[in-house]
Amino acid sequence: MSRLPHPPKKKIRWSAAWSEASDLIWTRRGRLLLGLVLMLVSRLAGMVLPYLSKTLVDDVLTQGDVDRLPTLAWIVGAATVVQAISSFALSQVLGVAAQKAITDMRRRVEVHVMRLPVSYFDKNQTGQLISRVMNDAEGIRNLVGTGLAQLVGSMVTAVIALAYLFWANWYLTCVTLSVLATFGGALAFAFKRLRPLFRERGKIQAEVTGRLNEALGGIRVVKTYTAERREDLVFTKGVHRFFRNVAQSMTGVSATTAFSSLVIGAMGVVIITVGGNAIAAETMTLGDLIAYIFFTGLMAAPVVQIASIGTQITEAFAGLDRIREILDTAREDASDATNAAVDDIRGDVKFEGVWFEYNPDTPVLRDISFHAPAGSTTALVGSSGSGKSTLLSLVMAFNHPTRGRVLVDDRELEGLRLGEYRSHLGVVLQDNFLFDGPVSDNISYGRPDATDEDIVRASKVAHADDFICEFEQQYKTIVGERGVRLSGGQRQRVAIARAILADPRILLLDEATSSLDSESEALIQDGLKALRQGRTTFVIAHRLSTIQSADQILVLEGGEIVERGTHADLLARQGRYRQLYDKQYRFEQDRFINPGEDFTPESPKSPVLPPAARGRHGAE
Repeated sequence: MSRLPHPPKKKIRWSAAWSEASDLIWTRRGRLLLGLVLMLVSRLAGMVLPYLSKTLVDDVLTQGDVDRLPTLAWIVGAATVVQAISSFALSQVLGVAAQKAITDMRRRVEVHVMRLPVSYFDKNQTGQLISRVMNDAEGIRNLVGTGLAQLVGSMVTAVIALAYLFWANWYLTCVTLSVLATFGGALAFAFKRLRPLFRERGKIQAEVTGRLNEALGGIRVVKTYTAERREDLVFTKGVHRFFRNVAQSMTGVSATTAFSSLVIGAMGVVIITVGGNAIAAETMTLGDLIAYIFFTGLMAAPVVQIASIGTQITEAFAGLDRIREILDTAREDASDATNAAVDDIRGDVKFEGVWFEYNPDTPVLRDISFHAPAGSTTALVGSSGSGKSTLLSLVMAFNHPTRGRVLVDDRELEGLRLGEYRSHLGVVLQDNFLFDGPVSDNISYGRPDATDEDIVRASKVAHADDFICEFEQQYKTIVGERGVRLSGGQRQRVAIARAILADPRILLLDEATSSLDSESEALIQDGLKALRQGRTTFVIAHRLSTIQSADQILVLEGGEIVERGTHADLLARQGRYRQLYDKQYRFEQDRFINPGEDFTPESPKSPVLPPAARGRHGAE
């Protein structure tokens, strides 16, 4: 991937965003109502000083009624204390509500994401999903936090102030409103331009985060191919896209703020001109004008604040829309409530006329039918891309047949409760993923309640106990991200121990011994042989010597079963399996005689090709 894609801009789906926002608001209506009351108390207390300014100027300063001065001071002081207390309580009530809402939203999205089908993760970057969970949820603080209450409080303040202004001087107020109407039009235009930018910002940030996550996760590949500068360029392009978006947003917000300053200045000119003439004509007193100026500020300031809060709420709606896109994606366990319970299974697996395709009209599996009785071992062999791993993914219910049926104990797999069914599976994949934590936690991942004795017992069967005990902290040794502190063979043995401890009814082994040397492989085969007893086992193995004891071997080519039978039967047929076996036998012989040369199992005497001649192999 040479650069980040530039997807077309999407408009905010206001209906979806509002649906999500209304649910949030209704769920926390109690705290929001209390916050609104505190906001109104704070705003009303803030109007005491402007309102008493007329009495202070006209009665105390102009007419010399000094006896009223202490009363006015006490009233203003009390109002200030009430305003301070209510403002503090507001931040505590709604601030806590906002953080709780953000936490709940993150948890809700994470729960949903973890239950999406595997195909969804194949199409979306991990970093983008992380951004949805962590960043987009931040915006809802402006809905259930102080933002929405401030918006309502600003509107109430503006309405009360406007009512006073009309009462004080309706003509001056009409002229002032005409100036504010110009600001309102500019504000509507600004919102229309800024909304798409805020939505695009979240998408760009998710893309940049996703690519950076990939680069850091594959740092060894990056360094091996000296691709640091290439990744620098990709990241630089991404952050510059983000910068341009932020710069445009800041320009729009700054322009709106600057225009609001012009509007305030124009209102000042109007008040000085019209108000001064009203004082000269004795239709207003000096106190009236000062109070009018105060209340004009109480009306104009909330309008400007509404612009700022409106921008934040718009950004919150954009985030909610992106979150809603994920929440609208169907979970893979969506039908579990109506599906049959899976208390226990024997492990009898049947494929009946199964077809599967990742892309329309491009079948990966074609009319696959076979029976794997409970407790039997079924081996899958074939060239790369023949559909072996896809077949395993159907057994694991990662994918579902396009046509045909997969039956488990004579019950259709799609009709079983997914979580309960998978609790009976044990898997050792070709790419063994370990979590950054102690070895013991990785082994007991499928059985968190396992005792230390259980963990050690499983490790001994997998022949992992020997190397684990050589570590200074033994089973408490931290394996690092993806298990980078362990060798490939060690990671594989830990994964096998994890599967052994899970005590599954159906065991799936995808190249379970591919990272082991001959000596380790022999030890592991002994452990796996004991593990397979009484369990239905599916094995993918390129080393045909490891599957000779399988009850049945399925040879796949082009998504079809071209041969099936035991090892001896297939060798006797002189077919595709015999070709694969003979090629691999000659390869092993050549490798033993000429250990310095490198060969591939598919071509027994072909050295490693130069870079220009290499092709790219697709996933199985």
